[in-house]
Amino acid sequence: MARKFNVLEHELVPAHRVLSLKEALRVLRTLRAKPEKLPWLRENDPAARAIKAKPGDIVMIERKSHTAKKAIAYRYVVTG
Repeated sequence: MARKFNVLEHELVPAHRVLSLKEALRVLRTLRAKPEKLPWLRENDPAARAIKAKPGDIVMIERKSHTAKKAIAYRYVVTG
């Protein structure tokens, strides 16, 4: 039986995490944005599937940055 590959363990894939409702509301208030105005992440994206994100969730993506040490981005999960 073949071993399943976890995309989140790959060195080129940044950390992904589904935000709680409280965290998501805080982020939206800080950015003064509506969820659908955030960049989209499709629910069938391999990283979204790995963290079990569903449409309507907001995902925080934490990337390593040479200048800022870490860069945080937010994505709104949509169907597809």
